[in-house]
Amino acid sequence: MAATGPPARERRPSTSAPLSDLKGPVGPSFSRPKHTRTVTGLGPSEIKSAESSIPEPQRAAWKKNTPQEFQTKDEFLSEAVRHIETTLARSLFNCDESAAYGGTALAFRDRLVMEWNKTQQNQTTADQKRVYYLSLEFLMGRALDNAMLNTNMKGPAKDGMGELGFRMEDLISQERDAALGNGGLGRLAACFLDSMATMNYPAWGYALRYKYGIFKQEIHDGYQVEVPDYWLDFNPWEFARHDVTVNIQFYGGVRTYQDDNGKTHSSWEGGEIVEAVAFDVPIPGYGTATTNNMRMWSSKAHSGEFDFQKFNSGDYEGSVADTQRAETVSAVLYPNDNLDRGKELRLKQQYFWCAASLHDIVRRFKKTRKPWKEFSNNVAIQLNDTHPTLAIPELQRILIDIEGLEWSEAWEIVQNTFGYTNHTVMQEALEKWSVPLIQHLLPRHLQIIYDINLNFLQYVEKKFPKDRDMLRRVSIIEESEPKRVRMAFLAVIGSHKVNGVAELHSDLIKTTIFKDFVQIYGPDKFTNVTNGITPRRWLHQANPRLSELIASKLGGHEFLKDLTLLNKLENHVDDKAFRKEFQEIKYANKVRLAKHIKNTTGVSVNPAALFDIQVKRIHEYKRQQLNIFGVIHRYLAIKAMNAEERKKLAPRVSIFGGKAAPGYWMAKTVIHLICKVGDVVNNDPDVGDLLKVIFLEDYNVSKAEIITPASDISEHISTAGTEASGTSNMKFVLNGGLIIGTCDGANIEITREIGDSNIFLFGNLAEDVEELRHNHLYGKYELDDGLRKVFDAIQAGRFGDANQFSALVNGIVDHGDYYLVSDDFNSYCKTHDLIDESYKNQEEWLTKCITSVARMGFFSSDRCIDEYAEMIWNVEPVKPKAEQVNGG
Repeated sequence: MAATGPPARERRPSTSAPLSDLKGPVGPSFSRPKHTRTVTGLGPSEIKSAESSIPEPQRAAWKKNTPQEFQTKDEFLSEAVRHIETTLARSLFNCDESAAYGGTALAFRDRLVMEWNKTQQNQTTADQKRVYYLSLEFLMGRALDNAMLNTNMKGPAKDGMGELGFRMEDLISQERDAALGNGGLGRLAACFLDSMATMNYPAWGYALRYKYGIFKQEIHDGYQVEVPDYWLDFNPWEFARHDVTVNIQFYGGVRTYQDDNGKTHSSWEGGEIVEAVAFDVPIPGYGTATTNNMRMWSSKAHSGEFDFQKFNSGDYEGSVADTQRAETVSAVLYPNDNLDRGKELRLKQQYFWCAASLHDIVRRFKKTRKPWKEFSNNVAIQLNDTHPTLAIPELQRILIDIEGLEWSEAWEIVQNTFGYTNHTVMQEALEKWSVPLIQHLLPRHLQIIYDINLNFLQYVEKKFPKDRDMLRRVSIIEESEPKRVRMAFLAVIGSHKVNGVAELHSDLIKTTIFKDFVQIYGPDKFTNVTNGITPRRWLHQANPRLSELIASKLGGHEFLKDLTLLNKLENHVDDKAFRKEFQEIKYANKVRLAKHIKNTTGVSVNPAALFDIQVKRIHEYKRQQLNIFGVIHRYLAIKAMNAEERKKLAPRVSIFGGKAAPGYWMAKTVIHLICKVGDVVNNDPDVGDLLKVIFLEDYNVSKAEIITPASDISEHISTAGTEASGTSNMKFVLNGGLIIGTCDGANIEITREIGDSNIFLFGNLAEDVEELRHNHLYGKYELDDGLRKVFDAIQAGRFGDANQFSALVNGIVDHGDYYLVSDDFNSYCKTHDLIDESYKNQEEWLTKCITSVARMGFFSSDRCIDEYAEMIWNVEPVKPKAEQVNGG
């Protein structure tokens, strides 16, 4: 397609050019040039010559004045007070908790930066293959506590701030959670960054720097209300790299022309430019000096802050329109895509992030001065779900349009570079973008996607010449109205490895959504890496007393880097002193959560009650609706009991938390029902402490660190075959809680590890789900009697206006009960009865909890990263140099 308009814009290089390339002897008429300095560092081949070019006096002056990492309480305190006085401009007389947090954070940030600089230079000099992890979410949580624990300096910092009159717990609570994610996808990515640094793998994370995150959740009259979560008021953990920018192009058209040799070229021209600005965050490893990098991209107008001509002519709104439109790209995670403009913004966001990241990766590779055929030997890019799939056609575009490679050579490089992690088998969650939208926003990429598809379909036709229907099934382009691009298929075709995140999930993707691709490529392209969690945050940081108790029995904290050492805890399962302290720690954690509940909701709960917790994204497949229907069932049963029967019942607190997507009305209805049931149950004198229902608003990582260690039972009750893995199930068990769950995701592997007597499983199996759904629509479907009574209570208005919940009820009664709530309800309720009985025998319960903790060694994100490194990335660790380890 030809296009008229302004000439093609060249992207500005994001490195400073050397002052001089002069080599050889220095003549009498001129002096030796200054040694090379660049904004973004040197390539491995240039470092040694650049180092030798620095005159000795300059080298000595730098070394003499290089800051040293603090090692003692007094050295820390000196750094913290200096920052409070000079960076924050506070004094002894107006230093509040916020300023004390700022000084502490800046002191630790400085220490991390010293290790960060050495790590980057060390990894560049080693010139080994690097991993680039592309995730639209990174749910990092608070950074200060993590930095203190990873550097093993929390004790000195706590003592130092104590001398100034501050409690470290109060300072930690001053930090806002980084609003860079929402659910398990982002928390997994954060665990992986922690593990890659801890295990010394050279790795970068690439993210978007959301100005407002997804949203801050508030509950008003039982309804979720979304308000902006502006978390960047004071963020000491990021470094703005205003000199590292990339111009990102949108819209425009494609000009095709032939050069003097008759070769056809394509040039993407015209349109709009948005500038990507880099912000870097240091990611420290535990027990190592390695500190990796997470680079976030923020969007700004390419043309400057505002249009001065429009401003002077009185068009004040128009003068800043470009700026506002550009900044919107990185403003909010998952903008509501119920409207076409929302869809366009989401796609714009994804391309902006992928293009900026690819430009950065390619720039770094070109510094090595290696031939392009070495690219995939130097670079491994992992796509965390389908959101970064546009990186595949973008790298192909860079290689053929900008670097001049032939299509086949470029495509081989692309396929060998990318790995794709699939996180769902649900069709509605597999991204598809309309062809007209991509044509409008990314015209050149649509051409490349069509060419990728043509080459792929030709390959398939040769392999399966008589199977025309297969061509339709596997085509990247879905022949719908309008046509749509299947991003998951593009990710499979453009990657050399595809992995699921639990054994059941990996088996399902090979037998359902990617069944044809297994036939085309063979089974070796598909593998499994069961998810894991970092024990540093989810045990040592979230539950420090339990971590110390375990360390006292295992002879140290080595288990935090080798979680399989936990198996030695089974030797202490009958140790009375150990059991007593384990139980006391659990009770103290429940008291802490009870205080948090009182402070945030005003409801008093009994810490001796069984704490039953479900905290995660609110979604129909995760079945919070099954849980709240079960709570109503319990409430109705309590109301029907006499006083003697009630005395025999185990008291229970049902705790919910999680956000519903702004446009997901059914999920928001579930939240409303939970809140309304809580209003009734918590104020019913007949019930008292026998049942409380709590919804904790604005669930995030720092709240999870309070909630997780306090659980007795956690709920992982997705319809079988819908949850890819789950990682909260791992966090709860590692902290001494038990699970009620379906045979889904990682629940299956957790059962295998801890034993089926230590988990409460219920419900139908994945292989039966399709048959049940078919019967709901075309066969005999009868609502469970117990569930019918629950619905009768809802429809009678016992929990407020029944019309508010009619869609939730009708979806099950009249519209096929897609998530099998009725089919699993009886099994679910009976399993909760078993839990009640089991909880009454506290000694047996305690044995189950301790045994479960001891058998959780498999579920470490360190094990995941080793599997990725060996099976998918083919990367080796780069250990810190001796002087770096010693803090020199």
